[in-house]
Amino acid sequence: MVITGLGAVTPLGNDVASFWQNLVAGQCGVDRITAFDASAFDCQIAAEVKNFDPGPALPSPKELRRTDRFTQFAVTAGREALLDSGLDLDKTNRDEVGAFIGSGIGGLYTTAEQHQILLNKGPGRLSPFMIPMLILNMGSGLFSMYHKLRGPNLATCTACATSTHAIGEAWRTIKMGDATVMFAGGAESTIIPLGIGGFCAMRAMSTRNQDPKRASRPFDAGRDGFVMGEGSGVLVLEELEHARRRGARIYGELIGYGNTADAYHLTAPSPEGEGAARCMRMALRSAGLAPEAVSYVNTHGTSTPQGDICETQALKTVFGEHARKFAVNSTKGATGHMLGAAGAVELIVCLKAIQNNLVPPTINYETPDPQCDLDYVPNAARETKVDVVLNNSFGFGGHNASLIARRMVD
Repeated sequence: MVITGLGAVTPLGNDVASFWQNLVAGQCGVDRITAFDASAFDCQIAAEVKNFDPGPALPSPKELRRTDRFTQFAVTAGREALLDSGLDLDKTNRDEVGAFIGSGIGGLYTTAEQHQILLNKGPGRLSPFMIPMLILNMGSGLFSMYHKLRGPNLATCTACATSTHAIGEAWRTIKMGDATVMFAGGAESTIIPLGIGGFCAMRAMSTRNQDPKRASRPFDAGRDGFVMGEGSGVLVLEELEHARRRGARIYGELIGYGNTADAYHLTAPSPEGEGAARCMRMALRSAGLAPEAVSYVNTHGTSTPQGDICETQALKTVFGEHARKFAVNSTKGATGHMLGAAGAVELIVCLKAIQNNLVPPTINYETPDPQCDLDYVPNAARETKVDVVLNNSFGFGGHNASLIARRMVD
């Protein structure tokens, strides 16, 4: 299985090219929230998508009123991935083309808006599109409808591991012979009072409100919680011979997938990252690789006090001394935590790193934490040979997912 198309909507740019350029330059998409007045909230900052126009990805203007913001992100990223892949759907058997595009939370905008209408105006004023707008499978469903994709279709929901699981399960689907091409990824948009308030109540978020650009600081000793982001990432996975027959550009080969459960706690990682370590080992085993083959790891790295320590411990458990020899980074200092979209966007980062032999920086890394003692590529992008990448995502509920991709070799 190879990856032939990339699409992204992010706080650093609404396409892959601008996102990558800003990420490598060390830009930060975090700022004070503009979507609503957040002055009463403990966390008043977020990484919002800016200047977003979903129009080109929708079949008609009326679809704007029938789709939640997360769905608009999904179909926009999916359209870019389709165009980037060069796939001509009119010359492809659409029965063998599917979509697995998930969301960790789904249409929270719609849920909050319609609940307010119910309270203020009564049930008779609720939108007939409320349920189709808020259910989290609509990114996947509508993208397939818009492009008449009749192959396998579902939406994963594993919190912050959602889109990584979507890609892994799409990989399995092609391996099983049930599809030739799959669009896979995730989308999220929860920067509303209900979303910010809920995460604030958990005390999971940064409160560095006066310094938003430096608030998300993965692995830094001063980290105090994550910063919420939003957006979408969608990739085109394709059976190798199908890609070769049509002369597709290949970003890389997807070769390994791990999927484990912590079975430990509602929100906290298992001690010393035990579940994450098992997940990475599963991915290595399915890829048929020794740990020493990995040259770059894009971590989950959310900037939470305990999570970053546990992931560091898991990496050292799996890779031993080799963990100190490859580049490790987190891009969430720049994008915030895009929840169910994070893993797909970060796999795009991994593939661009392979393409350019360039690892983006972990920004805002200022004070080393003795318990986080790997090479996190601090503050400046690094030119280095990147052949094999590992991408980690871990979600509330103890869901772990890891993907391994490598440079395509004949």
